[in-house]
Amino acid sequence: EENAGLVDVGDGKAVAFKIESHNHPSAVEPYEGAATGVGGIHRDIFTMGARPICALDSLRFGSLEKSRVRYLFDGVVRGIGDYGNSFGVPTVAGEVYFEDAYEGNPLVNAMSVGVVDIDYTARAAADTPGHHVVLVGADTGRDGIHGATFASAEIDEDSEEDRPSVQVGDPFTEKLLLEATLEAIREGVVEGIQDMGAAGLTSSAFEMCASSDTGMDLHLDRVPTRETGMTPYEIMLSESQERMLVVCEPGAEEALAEIYGKWDLNAQRIGTVTESGRVRT
Repeated sequence: EENAGLVDVGDGKAVAFKIESHNHPSAVEPYEGAATGVGGIHRDIFTMGARPICALDSLRFGSLEKSRVRYLFDGVVRGIGDYGNSFGVPTVAGEVYFEDAYEGNPLVNAMSVGVVDIDYTARAAADTPGHHVVLVGADTGRDGIHGATFASAEIDEDSEEDRPSVQVGDPFTEKLLLEATLEAIREGVVEGIQDMGAAGLTSSAFEMCASSDTGMDLHLDRVPTRETGMTPYEIMLSESQERMLVVCEPGAEEALAEIYGKWDLNAQRIGTVTESGRVRT
């Protein structure tokens, strides 16, 4: 699967689009839950090589007569607006409904739309054994660990304990990641690229290999971390935001490091594509 859909609109252009929910994180930590939902959906667009041009949302809440619903509503709306405005992409349309059925579990759906020259699209693939695997973007921390499983759990009175599993986004770093990634794709040094979303490095590595019927050898001691003493388990499952996994030809990692370094971001080779059909750490 690719990170987002593409529609050829003629004249050498395509429109990239995707919609995704961030319901459970927004129910527990509405501001960061909604903000990182917006950040993640924009990353899905520019990993296709497209520049995001606008965002949309579809929201559902309980009755505003309830104080907790007002708290959730305020946090979600501010999270969506603050991340988009800081990133530089406006929210141009949306809808919101209030029904009692959504009191304990609001629905937060974010959509991003982008435009790309067809000649500069990118794929979430790791097609060629021997090619190098490079982690680009921000440092890896302990935030968001188990975020993927927590996002699918049932909300109950104990859900507040899951607050540490909600990711924390940085739209200013994502803006740097956007510009660096589009430059790297235009320069032709990216064979494949995958956003690190749910389950972090685990899902991005497995998804790229699954789409190409290949494998990867990953050296976790090479992953740039912002906290000391992180275990391999934590590194593989961290959902720290503003990170991508890139596959490139041998030797191209120097060009990647130069491009991402210009934007004050990491571009660290952490592995190699293999023929094994397995991801080995």
